[in-house]
Amino acid sequence: MATPLAQRLAFFERANNTSLLTELRRGIEKESLRTDASGKLALSPHPAAFGSAMTHPSITTDFSEALLEFITPVSRSIDDTLNELDAIHRFAYAELGEEILWNASMPCILGKQDDDIPVAQYGNSNPAKMKTRYRLGLGHRYSRKMQTISGIHYNFSLPPALWQALYAEEGGGGNFDDFVTERYFALIRNFRRYAWLLVYLFGAAPAVSRCFLNGKPNSLQPLGDITLYKPKATSLRMGDLGYQSDAQKNLNICYNRMDNYINTLREAIITSHPDYEGFPKDQQLSTGLLQIENEFYSPIRPKRVTASGEIPLGALQRGGVEYIEVRCLDVNPMLPVGIDAEQIRFLDAFLMFCLCDDSPYCDDDVNAATIANMLKVVDSGREANLQLCDKGQKRTLADWGNELLDGVDQLAALLDKAHGGDNYLQSSRKQRAKLSDSSLTPSAQIVAQLETHTLSYHDFALQSSQQHADSFRRRGLSSAEAQRFADLNAQSQAELQALEETADLESFDTYLQRFYEQYQQL
Repeated sequence: MATPLAQRLAFFERANNTSLLTELRRGIEKESLRTDASGKLALSPHPAAFGSAMTHPSITTDFSEALLEFITPVSRSIDDTLNELDAIHRFAYAELGEEILWNASMPCILGKQDDDIPVAQYGNSNPAKMKTRYRLGLGHRYSRKMQTISGIHYNFSLPPALWQALYAEEGGGGNFDDFVTERYFALIRNFRRYAWLLVYLFGAAPAVSRCFLNGKPNSLQPLGDITLYKPKATSLRMGDLGYQSDAQKNLNICYNRMDNYINTLREAIITSHPDYEGFPKDQQLSTGLLQIENEFYSPIRPKRVTASGEIPLGALQRGGVEYIEVRCLDVNPMLPVGIDAEQIRFLDAFLMFCLCDDSPYCDDDVNAATIANMLKVVDSGREANLQLCDKGQKRTLADWGNELLDGVDQLAALLDKAHGGDNYLQSSRKQRAKLSDSSLTPSAQIVAQLETHTLSYHDFALQSSQQHADSFRRRGLSSAEAQRFADLNAQSQAELQALEETADLESFDTYLQRFYEQYQQL
């Protein structure tokens, strides 16, 4: 009997279905700290020329006033996505003056005190106050320094027509929205099992400046006076130094079915956590283990666009999964916008492989192995013959990675058939070369720069960021692009003003109470 992968490959081989692969949809969210010319965290407010961080569709802030987030619209074109990200960078540099964008995941030079890092501000409306208070809570729970780590989020979805065709093939008469949601959760389960491969191939954060840890105990090695690193590490951002917490380590979110996912995440939000009960009430949204869904740090999330005031879990329950968000990608400091077309093509093929491959339910043992594999690759992924755990059996990273790439290659070939040319297969082949030669990985290239040229991590990232800054400034904006961003600024300010006019209609406490009541109703 044919495997699920073989059956789905045969499905996509049909001409009408192959052509639908050109309709895959993607969007990118890229984070960058603003720094002064010397690479120290900028303490200036969000630039007025960028419009309102609350309402601007392309430029906002994440945790800090200094942590910019650039957002591309949903697109079917890789080139259009990257060109828009490039345009946002060129616009930013037209307005930043002497400041630069820190084009790396691990942060720039930070102040000695955690409170030196300014928390993002969004205005006086209740939704704006909620965003800021949520960030204050994150600062208390995990430290503000940890929140300055940057990443790239990759949003991905299949077109409705492709889902309809797959539903006609496999749906069996069930509910269409449920079918789509179940398949997205199958993709997510496989992604979590295999995400270590992305961290090995694209991890670009093997080192950090000593000031980030500020004396905190760690297992890193010194490299010069101000750099700490692990010689074989790939992405410190994805390990214990990054988006991890002791409180969340015992949080076992289930991805077997959407109702499992909603229920386990809901419980974490509505259940008070003793460690957080001593924080000032006005410095967090709640004492729950999680304040809201976004606080759960996962390498991938099921997503649906929310209505105004709607909680993300409520949106999922209402309409099912609409797209997935990949969150384990580092900003590559050697690339102008931190990511390129080659990586995007591989991500598309990899995600389609995760969708098509057999995806059994996970149990506690599988979840534990998934976490352990990720941490091994984070800390020592480029170590020769590194052993991982696959279905209870030990195997080398290279052996397992090559097996996975055999499957990814088949999807890459289909994507090339749809688009013409061989760009997808070429991308996959370049990733396979990294499995036999770890020096080709971004993390190895960065470590080589640090060790060979006796560079600190700070100097390496600063020099790289300055080079990119010079390029963006030289190329500048066309008059049409400048006008477009001016219009977006004005539009965001008008939307902010309309939102601010509602500020006195309801107290913040009442607004927050109504927000949390939605979790009780799930």
